[in-house]
Amino acid sequence: MSRALRHALVVLLLASPAAAEGLTGEAPLLRVYDAIFDARFDEVPQLLTRTCPPAPAEACQLLDAVAVWWQMQLDPASLARDGQFQSKVDSAIASTDAWTKHEPRRAEAWFYLGGAYGARAQWEVLRGERLAAARDGKRIKEALEHALMLDPQLQEAYFGIGLYHYYAGIAPTAAKILRFLLLLPGGDKTQGMQEMLRAREHGAILRDEADYQLHVLYLWYEKQPQRALDLLMQLRDRHPRNPLFPQLVAQVQDVYFHDLQSSLRTWRTLLDAARARRVAYPELADVRARLGMASVLERLNQTSAAIEQLRAVIAAKPLAPFGAYAQAQRDLARVTARAR
Repeated sequence: MSRALRHALVVLLLASPAAAEGLTGEAPLLRVYDAIFDARFDEVPQLLTRTCPPAPAEACQLLDAVAVWWQMQLDPASLARDGQFQSKVDSAIASTDAWTKHEPRRAEAWFYLGGAYGARAQWEVLRGERLAAARDGKRIKEALEHALMLDPQLQEAYFGIGLYHYYAGIAPTAAKILRFLLLLPGGDKTQGMQEMLRAREHGAILRDEADYQLHVLYLWYEKQPQRALDLLMQLRDRHPRNPLFPQLVAQVQDVYFHDLQSSLRTWRTLLDAARARRVAYPELADVRARLGMASVLERLNQTSAAIEQLRAVIAAKPLAPFGAYAQAQRDLARVTARAR
């Protein structure tokens, strides 16, 4: 074989996509993800030790950070877990970045790098760090595009790409200016939705995450509250221990459908589950449910019942969720004044 032909073959091999490989250890990874969405956070460390191996250690580092993120979702106004999350997610980014340098043709290495940046970007959005979130958005897109170049059948990667394309396509003027300054490419709302739905239908791991993110899009941008409510109810039914999903169901029934009776029933069901300790963080769920019930009862002109719920919150002097004690005091003063 001539030197020229050997060189051509080497170039062709280096330029071609890697063989489709998927995600290593999908089944145990899915068990960890289920535990996170079930709010069984105390089980996650032990599950991770049984997951990596066979899954890569970097995947477990990322899931360890994701577990903290979902704990934060239960009380997003609290800053108590921010330091812990930032430390874990920064370590996950460093590890996955090193992995892509060690194995640049490993598609799942790039996928987990994109996932790690994605986790940090969500936290940055929550805390109002728009510039940092935009920078990480660019890194997410680049990493996941690289993963798909190496393995076009890596279905999970389409979700993050789709989320980027969707939000970039609907960005308001101020965000588009920021995107231009960061040299971020534009988006396509329709394409993004198609990519996210593809990942939801064909991906092995990210269906719950997809349903959660899609419900936000259906509420805020697609003006399809029924589809959002359907997704939330499915999440609630698949993960009955997580108090976040019935809370969101009750809020959508109230705000988007003005169905106060259905919202009240959902809040009462959550309160019953909290008192029976069938949900995680039952004390927090109890307070959330009572505040939600009080709000609905006040608008149903059931003033005495609303006052009863608010007094129960005040008597408990809860530390979580953040600001609940002060909110109960304010609401009680308002409801009591109305009742006079």
